[in-house]
Amino acid sequence: MRIKRQRAVTRLATAIGAGVLATAGMTVPAVAADSGPAAAPHSQSVGIQSGYVETWINGNVRFGPSTTYGINYTVAAGFRSYGLCWQQGGWVNANGVAHDKWVKLDDNAWIWGGLLKGDETGGVHNHC
Repeated sequence: MRIKRQRAVTRLATAIGAGVLATAGMTVPAVAADSGPAAAPHSQSVGIQSGYVETWINGNVRFGPSTTYGINYTVAAGFRSYGLCWQQGGWVNANGVAHDKWVKLDDNAWIWGGLLKGDETGGVHNHC
């Protein structure tokens, strides 16, 4: 009887934790509840939520998500930083790329996604 109660409490705690993380916009891996011996792990791609971004060309990093914000610092091609999230901001048309996606870096500065390798947000999928 005690084992069943412990399993129920464990499942409840897992469900509550997953709900809290989901409310915060984070993802949670699925957890099997007492299903016996662990099966071999399956490779699963969920895409980059946030992560390192890299510039393909030199450019300006700004105090906000638009060219109307001042320049915080300038970076060269190959600059790497951690991208937290992205949002729509000021429209930019440069170097054959045109869109309004900006990535917030871990130092709270913003870089236009057109300067980044990959897609319009440099592979960062979290929306700010």
